[in-house]
Amino acid sequence: MIKKLILQGSAKEIGRQYGSQASEQVMQSLETYEKLFYGYKKLTWKQAREVALRHVNAIDKLDHQLIEEMEGVAEGAGVDFEDILALNARSEIALADYQGSNFSDGCTAIAITSPLIEETIIGQNWDWKAQQKNSLLLLEIHKPSKPIVKMVTEGGMIGKIGFNSNGLGVCFNALLTNKSSDTIPIHIGLRAVLDSYSLSEAISKIKGGNIAAAASYLIGYDDQKGNGIAVNVEVSPFGIDLVGENDGRLVHTNHLLSHSLKKNGLTDMNEYIFEDSMLRKKRAEQLISRKIMNKEPLNMEAFKEWFSDQFNAPNSINHFENEFVPEHRRMETVFSIIMNLSKKKMLLCIGKPSESYYEEV
Repeated sequence: MIKKLILQGSAKEIGRQYGSQASEQVMQSLETYEKLFYGYKKLTWKQAREVALRHVNAIDKLDHQLIEEMEGVAEGAGVDFEDILALNARSEIALADYQGSNFSDGCTAIAITSPLIEETIIGQNWDWKAQQKNSLLLLEIHKPSKPIVKMVTEGGMIGKIGFNSNGLGVCFNALLTNKSSDTIPIHIGLRAVLDSYSLSEAISKIKGGNIAAAASYLIGYDDQKGNGIAVNVEVSPFGIDLVGENDGRLVHTNHLLSHSLKKNGLTDMNEYIFEDSMLRKKRAEQLISRKIMNKEPLNMEAFKEWFSDQFNAPNSINHFENEFVPEHRRMETVFSIIMNLSKKKMLLCIGKPSESYYEEV
């Protein structure tokens, strides 16, 4: 299924445990991204490491323990700190300021909350490079003075998709735009969210242009007292915006929705907005509306159905590889995750939901 690591201790100790127990997954990520950085930007690995170093000061200012954790991962895996840093800044290196063509995007995130249901459920299909299936890890992180974090990530990366012991969870969609900065990398921002005790704390860490490149963070929070909410936060070097309605359902794919961020100069560079990202968003909204119209349950089983949908393949919610684009730009659904934040329950499917199955992890 997926390799699970239970990590505890100081930041450096957690990193060392991670690196030593998952060196194979770290090496897989290094291999994938060395090829990808060159394919997208013609950057050598040495150049990518140099680009990543621009973010050190911002990460250190956010939380020095995250620097220590990455140092520990490097020590444990037998690689350099700069290698691990480059993995954690891979979105900024590969996607920010993207000027290429024929980019095939992916990732569909959904949240269903009150008033449609009494629980708070979020989830997504994570669409990326097929070979990264071999790098996937399930981390459970026990760090003093932080909530317990449970997340799925790629080998070497210390932030991604999951939830914490306080009922706060996050999903992530990549956005291709024309701007980036030297501030906090997207995946470090995701970890900062998961290290938060409340929704307000999470948003305070990612607002004000704190995040180096544009992305969508779908954040859900359940206070374990019968109250829950989800917000779709588009982050960027220009600040943030909360997009979507407040009617108990949110859907985000891979195009920028915020009018205010666009007015501030952020330009969406995704060439496949109309034939891929927008269609997946509209299809997901249609499937949710159909459930509501038919008065069918909006639960984790419904999420399974939605994430298995193959309408408009290969650019479907259940995303297939597009064989008509260059190899380094091909992607497919690598994993699917559904999180009931009210019950602190996580279902995970490795691979495409149409071809695999979900397990509680």
